Amino acid sequence: MSWLFGIRRNDTSLPGDDLTPESPGGSGAITPPPSEAGGGGDRVSMSDKSRKAMEAYRFDSSALERAAQAARELERSKHAKEALDLSKLQEMTKQQEMQAKIKEYEASIESARVEQKRVDGEERRKTLQEETRQHQNRAQYQDQLARKRYEEQLVQQQRMNEENLRRQEESVAKQEAMRKATIEHEMEVRAKLEAKKLEAEMMAKAKADRENQDLFLEQLRLKASENRITVLESIKTAGSVIGTGIHTLLTDWNKTVTAVGGLSLLALGVYSARNVTALGARFVESRLGKPALVRETSRFSVIESLKNPIKTFKKLRSQPTDALAGVVLEPKLEERLRDVAIATKNTKQNRGMYRNILMYGPPGTGKTMFAKKLANHSGLDYAILTGGDISPLGPDAVTAMHKVFDWAGTSRKGLLLFIDEADAFLRKRSSETISENLRATLNAFLYRTGEQSNRFMLVLASNTPEQFDWAVNDRLDEMVEFTLPGLDERERLLRLYFDKFVLEPASQGHRRLKVENFDFGQFCTEMARLTDGMSGREIAKLGVAWQAAAYSSTEGVLTRQMAVEKVQQALKQHTQKVEWQSEAEKREAKSITYTSKEFSYNLPISKTQVASLESPQALQQPQSAPHIQSQSGTTTAWNQQHNQSATTSLKRPIISNKPTQKR
Repeated sequence: MSWLFGIRRNDTSLPGDDLTPESPGGSGAITPPPSEAGGGGDRVSMSDKSRKAMEAYRFDSSALERAAQAARELERSKHAKEALDLSKLQEMTKQQEMQAKIKEYEASIESARVEQKRVDGEERRKTLQEETRQHQNRAQYQDQLARKRYEEQLVQQQRMNEENLRRQEESVAKQEAMRKATIEHEMEVRAKLEAKKLEAEMMAKAKADRENQDLFLEQLRLKASENRITVLESIKTAGSVIGTGIHTLLTDWNKTVTAVGGLSLLALGVYSARNVTALGARFVESRLGKPALVRETSRFSVIESLKNPIKTFKKLRSQPTDALAGVVLEPKLEERLRDVAIATKNTKQNRGMYRNILMYGPPGTGKTMFAKKLANHSGLDYAILTGGDISPLGPDAVTAMHKVFDWAGTSRKGLLLFIDEADAFLRKRSSETISENLRATLNAFLYRTGEQSNRFMLVLASNTPEQFDWAVNDRLDEMVEFTLPGLDERERLLRLYFDKFVLEPASQGHRRLKVENFDFGQFCTEMARLTDGMSGREIAKLGVAWQAAAYSSTEGVLTRQMAVEKVQQALKQHTQKVEWQSEAEKREAKSITYTSKEFSYNLPISKTQVASLESPQALQQPQSAPHIQSQSGTTTAWNQQHNQSATTSLKRPIISNKPTQKR
């Protein structure tokens, strides 16, 4: 509506420009008010700045006229009402816009207040945090001061205690010194008194001796005369008695015969008592004790039962078990040993003749363990000897050997006589340099084992069976080789000893042993591949090493890493032991496989050919030259001379040694 009041703006168009007054022709257009032509030229010539300054102080009356004219024209116009409504709507719209702006302003003010409150809260929170931090710092500082004061008090107290202790020690030392001085003074005074007393006594005694010298001499003379008279009378009495006895003995023949008979009976009694005592001692040793050469036995004896009553009671209550229980061996070897165990058990039940067995192979492969299991399975007693105990006996070795076989023959249940390291005294008499005592012991052994026995079963164990004398080999009925465990056997052994030494103690709970949660079966399978060449004894020691590792740890937990480290250490030690072996030891530690079907000695040539040799095609191929395998797993070939001697020994007939033994 500003154009109604003559207010000019930059926009030259007016709201009513589109409304034109009605022309005489009926168009209805409203003509705009005429412009002032007279004053237009002057304003155009003026500058914009001056024009604007003048317009501020000038009132244009023509504007009112034009407004009045426009109002009249608007009243006469048919669109007057619509224009008024439009202006009202515009005014209402502007009011609404103004109200919206007011609300927006109020909302902005409210949001500003909220933001201000949030800022105030944030500042208050920061202030509280800072105050809390300051309180904490103050508390820490006060705590540090209190600790320092406490430490200073402790140091001061310690100093005071040390000072008091030093003073007490000085006081005690002074008192001890005074006591020692007092004691020394007392001893000195007492010594002086004793010396004076002794001197007075000696002077008194000397004075009394001088005064009574005549009496003492007279007493001595009387004692000497009485002693001389007594001795002379004793000599006369003894001489008369002996003379009378001799005279009577020589004159009376009956008394002479009686005296001689009494002396003879006395000598006979002494000799008989000595022999009876020796015989009784041997009987007691054979029935109640055991020979000195026997290291271990399951045979019942009174002496051993008195020494170990609990162990003896467990032995008496033990029942026969499987011969291969707890023994992990190659399947073919297990089958063969099971046949040996069944044959031995049936031999005992039918009171037949026992067979002598040789078990050979690398150390730690289960020879001694199987011998004990065989005796328990068959219902026999077992006795373990070692060949190294025989040589130090010297000349007494023959007697000790006879005692062992005499003792073995007295067993009621039957005895399995196991001789470990038998090659120590059963060496070849032709090529080996042995002493006369060892040769005599070997001859005694051959004499006692010349025939089969139904009293005892002989089992020999050796790592070098090629050192046996031929007569010893002639007395062997069965030869069984115990080889190093293969992959499957090593895995079974690892599982067995891991369960025995680790899992069972850990499951009991009261022991300080725990196991980390990992796949035990997979672990044993992996370790079986790494432990190639290790014996059963070394794998058993590996189980003990796992247990010791758990006990030595801080928390008593056996982890997989610890178990792997122990396996690596065992492999390193095994390699070092193999490197320490000399060439002679490697040749002596060879392992020979005996095949009963072909009557020849066969062995896999290398590790890469093991799988091919286990196939049926490889087993059917004959091998012309035997091979040997050292303990370290490397394979070498026998020399030609050994091959010829082995072939000759297999082809030539058995020669009896009885004439040689008789000679």
